[in-house]
Amino acid sequence: MENSDDLVLLDSPGSPFGMRARLALAAKGLKFRTELEDLTQSKSSLLLKVNPVHKKIPVLIHNGKPICESLIIVEYIDEAWNDGCRPLLPSDPYQRANAKFWADFIDKKVSPASDKLWEIEGEQQAAKKEFIEGIKMLEGELKSKPYFGGESLSFLDIAFLPCYYWFHAFENFGKFSIEAECPKLVAWGKRCMEEEFVHTSLPHPHKIYDLAVEYKNKMGI
Repeated sequence: MENSDDLVLLDSPGSPFGMRARLALAAKGLKFRTELEDLTQSKSSLLLKVNPVHKKIPVLIHNGKPICESLIIVEYIDEAWNDGCRPLLPSDPYQRANAKFWADFIDKKVSPASDKLWEIEGEQQAAKKEFIEGIKMLEGELKSKPYFGGESLSFLDIAFLPCYYWFHAFENFGKFSIEAECPKLVAWGKRCMEEEFVHTSLPHPHKIYDLAVEYKNKMGI
C-alpha cells in the first residue's frame, strides 16, 4: 500500500515489542523509516521527547504525533489504515475483546517470565515453569486453528509472534525444549514464518540469540 504519511518507528533490532509494530506496519504494507535506540546506552533525546512518561521503545511517530506502547501502536495502525487493508482486529466485539485479553495476558504473564529466562541468572528454573505454564495456556487458546484469529494471521498472532522468534534464545539460556512442551504452538510459529511480511520484517531467531548474548555481555549480566 502506498502511503503519503510520514511514519517513523523508534525501535531496537531485538525488541519483541518493537517487532509488534514492525509486523503491523508490514501487514498493512506501509512504508516507514526506523530510528534505532541502543538499549545499552543512555536514552536518546528524541525518545525522551516523544515518550517522556515511560521513556521506552517502541514509539511510532505519525506525521509528527507519537503513539506509545506496542499493543496500542498495533491497534492504532489497524484503525488508521483500515480502507482496503487486511484487518488485524476482528470486527465482532466479543472476538476483539478476547484477542485483547490474551494479548494482555502475554504482557502480564508470559513476557515477565521470559525476561527472567535470559536476563536474570539463578532464576531460570522458576521462570521456566512459569513461562511454560503461560504458553501452554496460549496453546489451549489456539486449539486446532491455523492462527489465533482463525484462518488468517491477525492481532493476537502479531502480539505473540515476537516471543516465538525469541524461543531459540530462551531454549539456549534455559536449557529446555519448547517444542517438546508445546508442539502445536511451535507449528503455529513456523506457519507464521512462511508469511512473506513476517520473515522479511524480523531478524532470524539465531540472530536474536546473538543480540541477546551481546546485550548480556555489554550489561554484565
